Amino acid sequence: MAKQTENNVGIYLRLSQEDMREGDSLSIDNQKLILTKFVQDKGWKLVDEYIDDGYTGTDFSRPGVQRLLSDAQTGKINTIVVKDLSRFGRNYIEVGRYIDYIFPMANIRFIAINDNVDTADRNSAALDMMPIVNLFNEWHSASTSKKIKAVFEAGAKSGKYLGARVPYGYLKGDDPNHLPVVNPETAPVVKRIFQMRLNGMSQRKIADQLNAEKIACPSDQYCANQGRENQMRCRHLWSKTTVERILKNPMYLGHLVQLKTTTISHKNHKSIPKDESEWVVVENTHEPLITQEIWDRCRELDGKKIGKARKKGTVLPLSAMLFCADCGFSMKYSSVSWMSGKSKDAPRKTTEGFYKCSTYSRFGKEYCSTHYIRKKDIEQIVLSDIQSMLEMVLTDEAEARRSFLSRKQKNSSQQVNADKDKLKAKKARIAELDRLMQSVYEDKLNGAIEPEICSKLLSQYSSEQKALTAETEQIESRLMAQRQDESDVERFIECLKQYEGAEVLTRAMCLELIDHITVDAYCKDKTERDICIYYKLLDKGYSEQSDT
Repeated sequence: MAKQTENNVGIYLRLSQEDMREGDSLSIDNQKLILTKFVQDKGWKLVDEYIDDGYTGTDFSRPGVQRLLSDAQTGKINTIVVKDLSRFGRNYIEVGRYIDYIFPMANIRFIAINDNVDTADRNSAALDMMPIVNLFNEWHSASTSKKIKAVFEAGAKSGKYLGARVPYGYLKGDDPNHLPVVNPETAPVVKRIFQMRLNGMSQRKIADQLNAEKIACPSDQYCANQGRENQMRCRHLWSKTTVERILKNPMYLGHLVQLKTTTISHKNHKSIPKDESEWVVVENTHEPLITQEIWDRCRELDGKKIGKARKKGTVLPLSAMLFCADCGFSMKYSSVSWMSGKSKDAPRKTTEGFYKCSTYSRFGKEYCSTHYIRKKDIEQIVLSDIQSMLEMVLTDEAEARRSFLSRKQKNSSQQVNADKDKLKAKKARIAELDRLMQSVYEDKLNGAIEPEICSKLLSQYSSEQKALTAETEQIESRLMAQRQDESDVERFIECLKQYEGAEVLTRAMCLELIDHITVDAYCKDKTERDICIYYKLLDKGYSEQSDT
């Protein structure tokens, strides 16, 4: 390195959040005091201070260090002084690259006071030890990172809320765990977002509706709660992404769901999502804004086609639920308009909507027939069927329950009774075999039975017991499925009761009750058609003969 005539010094100071726990010895003020005194004692010129407060040493994109490097490369400073190597960085590859290659090429002198490193003396033992010191500094960073992650994980598992902000619809609580509490101003908006989704509105349409009503977006609302103006560079509007984030946040169920992301390494802090199985979940920690049923229905909507909104933003009740009974593809909605009225009167525009096979619409009659059915007809058929099932429930709920269960699983009651009898008998035999095997073993010990016979009997009893155990597991599995069927029927009855008195088929009603519907071929000479309605929870569809 060429001899320098004057030392124009830049002192660099860094304190990470982890270093703050070490006390005042690593504080910015203490570093500044040490470095300033060192420069003054040398009689050098202190040109500038470069500070990174709250930044990790593994990342060299720190603003202070970047400004330091820029001034060094432009010649503003020719000497860099730090308290020790770890202040400059804890990435041994990057630290070595700067000290061994970049700084010498630019004729920059680098001094780390506590480590006795001075690049002006290339023969010093401190420079020989520098790679080991840098490696130790990085190891310390990696070890600290693991400890901090363990602390965060322990806090999350204990039910402590770790986030800086709570989800929209909540306020941060004042309790020791800072658990979310309901915000009476924004919680109704969250509930409404979920309900609009259940009514068939897309995330974009929901956002448009909230913007039309001048409801403040989450970032603006957060700043308003803080008593300040939102300074973020954004549109200050609801977006599709914002709505999606709310609809997919399980914290609205009343559970703490945390640590959903991690970083690539202690050196690369890019956030990456964790698998859902690795999330830390603590249930029932705060008041929920939605029920599990609403959550499940919204997730179901995310996993299937839910219908296309028309120009007015509404979704037809049966949109994406009608299918051609022959080709199996969806029924497409269309409408036709015409002018009606007598000549002396003002003409009146009449519009009629109908559904037809999408295969027919796209490829023609060579591949499928029209399967034409008017919108008002199919909606009335479905509404009438729902009303008839509701009437069954209101008239005799016990009989309706038996009917629905039989529809879900034919001959279920006979099968259940037979399975229960079989299960009882097989469990009794398994217990008897246990006693027999114990008796045989005791006879062997007492010398009342030959070892060969004992071994043969034990093997025989054990084989029979294993077979019986496998059979009982199968029977118990069937009985468990039957209990699930009964639970599904109960839920279906409760869903039906919600629509008592309904006179119009709504989108919400269809989304909650109906899985899909198939429509058979249209024929002008045919007075009856097979409309097969497949209800959720009942699983199996049936044929409803209807006049159209």
